[in-house]
Amino acid sequence: MTLVDRGYQLVITHGNGPQVGSLLERDEHRGDELPTFPLDVLVAQTEGSLGYYMQQALLNSLRRRGIRRFVVTVITQVVVDADDPAFDEPSKPVGPFLSEQEAVRRRDEFGWVVGEDSGRGWRRLVPSPTPQKVIQRQMIGEAVAQGHIVVAAGGGGIPVRKTLKGDYEGVEAVIDKDRTSGVLARDIGADLLLILTSVDCAYLGFNSPSPEPLGAVTLAECARYMRDGHFPPGSMGPKVEAIHDFLLAGGARGLITSPERLEDALAGAAGTHFIGRI
Repeated sequence: MTLVDRGYQLVITHGNGPQVGSLLERDEHRGDELPTFPLDVLVAQTEGSLGYYMQQALLNSLRRRGIRRFVVTVITQVVVDADDPAFDEPSKPVGPFLSEQEAVRRRDEFGWVVGEDSGRGWRRLVPSPTPQKVIQRQMIGEAVAQGHIVVAAGGGGIPVRKTLKGDYEGVEAVIDKDRTSGVLARDIGADLLLILTSVDCAYLGFNSPSPEPLGAVTLAECARYMRDGHFPPGSMGPKVEAIHDFLLAGGARGLITSPERLEDALAGAAGTHFIGRI
């Protein structure tokens, strides 16, 4: 509630990797008598359930503080390109970690694409197309402008594409939550894109013997660090890329820190602060 207490207008996004993985596991063990659901529907289910948990917790906290603000969860659709090359190269890990033997078995039985994930085990890989725009962006922006707290784009949002007739249809994919957060922040004209993660700031050479913490980073420095490969694609990479693209589109500030250091980061004493064009 740190940001609420400071009077910030908030849109909250979140991940859903473990929850979607659990739903995929459940579907695979249903047998032939019960229907299974496509991945876009599973993303929608987790958007609703996790949004409900967060919405209720926030409403109860607001009530206890005597703060009259409302919370709304938006089941968010995100447009992707039907010809995105990500559909031909599944790369986003979902679901539980598996042994190589079990992963190969499921590949053969269920038609999965599988791969080793950062030395931690094997997982299912699904396409992760680039988000282009959030369909509900105007509604989200209007709700925030009225002072409401909005929970949106859970798990990166539901990936949809336009058909030749102009209709929307869901696709079997998972969008990176950080990239969608950056697109949404751009679409609603946010001033700050704040990403909370497990480390207190971004680092250069994170896995090296002497990692260098980053304090204030300009847009040009951010672009150079990205080109030099300092931010791994499976962890810090999408977060920094999301902030870089947000700043490039006119955003004022980006911030990466941990929940535990958030207050210090807001005071300028922790976290990595990304500064847009001056």
